[in-house]
Amino acid sequence: MLAELRIQNFAIIDQLEVRFSSGFNVITGETGAGKSIIVDAVELLLGGRADTDFIRAGSEKALVEGVFSIDERLAKLLKPLLEAESVEMEAPNEVILAREMRSNGRNTCRLNGTAVNLQFFREVASKLVDIHGQSEHLSLLNTAEHLGLLDRYAGVEKMQAEVTALVHKLTGIRTEIHTLEQDKAALERRADMLKFQIEEIRAVNPQIGEEEALNEESIRLANSEQLVTLTAEVQAALDGDDETIMSAVPLLNQVEVMLGKLSKIDPRFEKHRIIAQTISEQGAELAREMQRYAENLEHNPRRLNEVEDRLDSFNRLKRKYGATIEAVLEHGEKAKRDYASISNSSERLDELHEQEDSLLHQIGELAGRLSTARKGAANRLGKGIETELADLKMEGAHFEVSITQVDDPTGAYVGDRRLKFTETGADVVEFMMAANRGEPLRPIAKVASGGETARIMLALKGVLSRADSTPTLIFDEIDQGIGGRVGSTVGQKLWRLTEEHQVLCITHLAQLAGFGDSHYKVQKGQRGDRTVTTIKELNDRARVDELAEMLGAETLSAKQSAHDILMLARRTKESSKGDVQAALL
Repeated sequence: MLAELRIQNFAIIDQLEVRFSSGFNVITGETGAGKSIIVDAVELLLGGRADTDFIRAGSEKALVEGVFSIDERLAKLLKPLLEAESVEMEAPNEVILAREMRSNGRNTCRLNGTAVNLQFFREVASKLVDIHGQSEHLSLLNTAEHLGLLDRYAGVEKMQAEVTALVHKLTGIRTEIHTLEQDKAALERRADMLKFQIEEIRAVNPQIGEEEALNEESIRLANSEQLVTLTAEVQAALDGDDETIMSAVPLLNQVEVMLGKLSKIDPRFEKHRIIAQTISEQGAELAREMQRYAENLEHNPRRLNEVEDRLDSFNRLKRKYGATIEAVLEHGEKAKRDYASISNSSERLDELHEQEDSLLHQIGELAGRLSTARKGAANRLGKGIETELADLKMEGAHFEVSITQVDDPTGAYVGDRRLKFTETGADVVEFMMAANRGEPLRPIAKVASGGETARIMLALKGVLSRADSTPTLIFDEIDQGIGGRVGSTVGQKLWRLTEEHQVLCITHLAQLAGFGDSHYKVQKGQRGDRTVTTIKELNDRARVDELAEMLGAETLSAKQSAHDILMLARRTKESSKGDVQAALL
């Protein structure tokens, strides 16, 4: 349940804090006092659109925070969701939602003090509160909404989700089929192009690392004469045969001999002799390496041309298919896969058509089961709504949920028929009604007046809410179009919902408000030069005054009527509680 609501700098609300009871909470006040603004703030708290126009003039940010007390069932449901997002539950049976909206357009969602993304915030909020506003009167007249209302009552969301998943899979397969069939000539042209690319890369057959090796070889071949000359000079300097020039290696040998003689006199020179010996040996090895390198050098113009031609072929491939040989080879592999896909398009089409047919059977089988469940629920829903309508002074009304299917030669296989289908199955659902006894059933949009639409919606919400596990239900002036004669019945029905839910209701009907377990009044006043909205809980005396004002007068007779409304509601509730207790016994 929504235990506490705090609002700051939201529209004409400066600062508002209210605690709600667990039962039936009614909120009243004059038109324009700010009742709907409170609902707007709650909608923001539930993840609604953050419109910066709601920020109070002169403020940088608006804040809405709600403290929710939850039962053990809901705590078990929410715990894994919160843990997955690293959100801690500081109290085992409490969840705190907070939404901050700034004038620069930024808004922050916090769950138990932890910042979370808006999608997750909405997911958690949807399990805590359900708002039924005035706009739902219009949704009842929209046939497209009827299927969702029936499914909510039938509890078939999981089955419908399975149908949706299968339809999405079928859509992907049909898209691929269309792509393969749409332009065979274009596919053939693409196949020819891919085949040319594959053959061009295959003819060169480049290998990873080959280009680097060829570049090195090309440089050596182009500079072979200079390499021969330089290596000969290096070899001569190290260990040449020219008797007029003392080479490095013989000189190092002499140094080693002299250091050997010194070490016999002074042992400290031994380490220097070893160094000289090592340098001499390394010099000799370097001279031999220069000789071997020179012997293997060749001046081969023909090989140089071969290397350069192959490097040119590499460059041609890179200009067409990628900046590196790796990219060229990757392009070649992709071309092979695409070519194979096109070449095997006939086989692929056969395979896809088989998958399509299989999915149409699966969708049909599941849609058939879904339809059976809907028909059973539709019968129960119709009877439940008729019972509710009778209580709402529409005793002769007949309500029925029409479920039909449309044949389609390309549709899903449902029994011995092929039916048109969507993500929701194969059913077309429409609410039908005869407002008075003896009249034929017709679509609700064509027969219901404004007041009747409101009562049908109330009846529907009454039936659906009993199957709804959301702990808090908020009704925003859902009594619109309903007169005082029916107001007490509506109040009683909303109060009965508190057996399973916390209920908040904004109302203009005194007869409905009389059934509230707690009554809050919203007022608009002046604070300095600013307009502010406040809310306070009323005691019994203040409730009588408020109900009298709602009846349109502040006379003694009006106050007596208000008092009678409260007493009648109180006796009705006590009587209902007694009936429930007797039934339990």
